[in-house]
Amino acid sequence: MNSVLSRMGRIYGVLRKTHHVYVVPLFVAVLFGFLRTLVAVSMALDHVFFPRLNRTKATRPIVLVGNPRTGTTFLQRFLSDNGFGAGMELFLMLYPSLLLQKMLSPVLPLLEKLSPAKFHSTEAHQTSLSSVETDDVGVLFRYLDGFFLYGFFLSFEERDALRQFDPRVRDTSARDYGWLDALWRRSLVLHGAERNIAKLFSVSVRIPSFLERFPEAQILYMARDPLSIIPSANSLVIGVLDRAFGFWSLPEDVKKRWLDRMYQAWILLLQKFHEDWTTGAIDKSRVYVVRYDRMMLDLENVMAEICTFLGKELTPELKATVQKQADKQRAYESEHKYNLAKYGLTEEQIRKDCAFFYDTFLPPWAPPGSNGDSLKKSA
Repeated sequence: MNSVLSRMGRIYGVLRKTHHVYVVPLFVAVLFGFLRTLVAVSMALDHVFFPRLNRTKATRPIVLVGNPRTGTTFLQRFLSDNGFGAGMELFLMLYPSLLLQKMLSPVLPLLEKLSPAKFHSTEAHQTSLSSVETDDVGVLFRYLDGFFLYGFFLSFEERDALRQFDPRVRDTSARDYGWLDALWRRSLVLHGAERNIAKLFSVSVRIPSFLERFPEAQILYMARDPLSIIPSANSLVIGVLDRAFGFWSLPEDVKKRWLDRMYQAWILLLQKFHEDWTTGAIDKSRVYVVRYDRMMLDLENVMAEICTFLGKELTPELKATVQKQADKQRAYESEHKYNLAKYGLTEEQIRKDCAFFYDTFLPPWAPPGSNGDSLKKSA
C-alpha cells in the first residue's frame, strides 16, 4: 500500500477478478506513468515561466468538508461564482502544471471526450473537465490513493482495506497537504485570486492535523440527514461503477459486500469528525457548521452567517444573488427518491448507527415563518 505501483497492481487485480477487464488497465497504467512524468517536469518549469508562483502562498483556504451529497458541490461553486475565492476545475487537477494548462487549454473540448468525468456526470451531479470539483480528486490523480480509491476499487477486494484509509491507522496527511498546497498555489496564480475554495470530504477524518498545517484555514462543515446522504452517496458511486463495469450485474455476494463496506465508510467519515468535535480536538472558532436543511430553506440567513464567519462583506449585489437563489431553492422539489432496501439498509438501522450525529449536529429546527409543529430533525 506504500507505493503507487503497489496500488496500481491492486486496482488491476480488482478489475481483473471482479469486473473481468484485462487489457485496458494496462494501457491506462502506461498513460498514467507518462502523464505523471510529464506533470513533474512541467511543474518544475512553472517556477521559471510563472515567477509569481514563487511568491504565492495558499495560507487562507476556505474548505468545505462533509460526506458526499451534503451540498458541498453547490456551496463550493456558489462561493466560487460570487467572489469568495477560486475553486479548482477538474482540468487543473488532472494537468496541475500551469505550463501544461496553458498548452492544453485550446484542445480542452477534445480532452473532454477522453475524460473520466463522462462516467460521473449525472443529473444529480453534473461535472466535466471545466467544472469546479472536489480537491480529493487531485490526490487520487497524483498518488492513486484516498477514499476515491477505496470506494471505486479497493472496496471490492476480498480483504477489507477500509482501515488503511483511517488516519489513526495510516496517516498520509503530510504527503496530501503538501500536494494540495502545490495545487492551490497554482490555482491562485491562474485565477488571480486571493483565497482557495476547496472541497475535501477526506478531511472529515483529520480536521485537527489540517488546521495545524493550514493555521489560517476556515472550515465549512456540511451536515445533512444520514437517511439522505448514505443512499444518495451509494447511488452516485454505483452510477459510475455501473456505467463503467456493470455493477448491478455482479454476483449478489459481491454487491452485498461492497454495500456493507461502503456503509461503514460513510459512517466512519461522520464518526471521526464527531469524535474530534466533541472531544475538543477541533478549534470550533475556525469551523462553521452548515445544516443542509437550513441551506435549502433559509439560505439568506445562512449566507449572512457564512459572510460574517469568513469576513466577507454581504454587498447589495451579493444579497440580491443570494435572495434569487434562496427563492429558487424553496420552490425546488427533488425527484430523487431512494429505496433503502435496494442498498441493504433500513431507516431504523441508519438512525441507530448515526444517533450520535443527529444529537450533535441535527437537533430539531423549523424554517422561518413555520409554526412549532413543523419542527424536524433534518430535511
